[in-house]
Amino acid sequence: MLTTSSPSQVPPAGMVTPPSGLTDAEVSQRFAAGQTNAADVRTSRSIPQIVRANVFTVFNALLAALFVVTMATERWQNGLFGVVIVVNAGIGIVQEWRAKRILDRLALLNAPHARVVRNATLLDVDVGAVVLDDLLEVRAGDQVPADGQVRESWGLEVDESLLTGESEPVVKAAGHRMLSGSIVVAGQGRFQATAVGADAYATRLTVEARRFTVTYSELVADTNRLLRWISVTIALVAPVLIWSQFRSPDNHGWQDAVTGTVAALVGMVPEGLVLLISLAFMIATIALARRSTLVQELPAVEALARVDVVCLDKTGTLTDGDVRFDRLELFSGSREADVRNALGLLARAGGANTTAAALSAVMPVSPWRQVDTVAFSSARKWSAVVTDGHGSWVLGAPEMVIHSPVSKEQTSARERADAFAADGSRVLLLAHTDSGVRSDTGLAPDLFPDALVVLAEHLREDAEQTLSYFTDQGVALKVISGDNPHTVGAVATMLHLPGLRSAADAVDARTLPQDTQELGEVLENHRSLGG
Repeated sequence: MLTTSSPSQVPPAGMVTPPSGLTDAEVSQRFAAGQTNAADVRTSRSIPQIVRANVFTVFNALLAALFVVTMATERWQNGLFGVVIVVNAGIGIVQEWRAKRILDRLALLNAPHARVVRNATLLDVDVGAVVLDDLLEVRAGDQVPADGQVRESWGLEVDESLLTGESEPVVKAAGHRMLSGSIVVAGQGRFQATAVGADAYATRLTVEARRFTVTYSELVADTNRLLRWISVTIALVAPVLIWSQFRSPDNHGWQDAVTGTVAALVGMVPEGLVLLISLAFMIATIALARRSTLVQELPAVEALARVDVVCLDKTGTLTDGDVRFDRLELFSGSREADVRNALGLLARAGGANTTAAALSAVMPVSPWRQVDTVAFSSARKWSAVVTDGHGSWVLGAPEMVIHSPVSKEQTSARERADAFAADGSRVLLLAHTDSGVRSDTGLAPDLFPDALVVLAEHLREDAEQTLSYFTDQGVALKVISGDNPHTVGAVATMLHLPGLRSAADAVDARTLPQDTQELGEVLENHRSLGG
């Protein structure tokens, strides 16, 4: 029996959990209201539903009716066409059952335990025992068990790539949102759970992935339409056939007449066509399974064959995702020793991302004393350190560090950066200023460019072959990335993406028009977008 809670048992909206966490009474109250992190969601079809969907079809109904009539004659050898019913239904049942087993095991949240603060004590509890408004503590290596809002952060950074596809760690400060399923890669912090169980982001994503949706198939729809017309025709023709068979002098008894009638009607049902479609779908599904592709329903193969546009990311899809330090390009007036000290400091202050790892492997540990830091953000696309006696240093995407050049040095730096990006290199700009740097106020316009950090990416060995395959199949390809538009365009050009002559053909996504019609025209006519 379900228990319902009275209005007084429901936690107040917008409650802020104190640093001591929830009390035992508050935890019990939420358990009674069902506001826990336990979620047992099954959204794929049950076994009986799968069997019913694949057995009770128009095709099977036609043949089954004729099969029953044939069995009434006790001439079993004339009922071999019933095997088609079993094979046709079996193919669909087995395929969907296999997909169901995989989907039911699907989970983005795998952490068995969580740390919660209750009654001013840090406890280890099962993930399912976490309740709404719990104060949770996470550390490097932990998976976030519920959605929440950060209350305290000590260098907290999380990897949300499982949820958003963004490979760079995201810095989380007090007030920032935490998503269940993300991984803590640096620092530690405490956050208040604001969504648990079926309401949590990771659970909702899992539900969407598991949810069964009927795949529309023109082949299946047209075949069913044909079978319905055949059913009508059989209903009209059957009485005439029965009458003629009973009057035929070649038949001796009612069994001969019924057998002859069924034989004529079975010939009207396109058994071979239906079975051939099922076998073709099955063979295609097996081929996709060998390439680690899950097919829920057999007709999904047909839907895949109708795809005419594929959108691709650059990093990790066309390239292998790893970067390595290539070289430094110093600008006039900069000192190499200062540049290397600044990079050494930035590489070790910016968190565990691939760029920091590539720089820390080649840059020495800096003797400079760090006063403050602005960690890298995928939204800002730059990081910074404030030093004691050596000014503030900024490292990031050239178009974000120097958004609008105001000096000759800045203009020259942007031009050189764009030239390297046009060759397919990944470029970062290092600049300094004597004033401070803050994440909430933006960068000062007096930044002096010191050097370009050129990083190299490796193209995946099978990238060009894969793109060529899609092109040969008549599928249009679009490369969409958050990197510099010239870099994205250069990589696409090196892979001979149709419609691109050079890196300059790539579109800066920040300049896309707001008007829907104009936006559609740009997306229709361009194959590469960056920024």
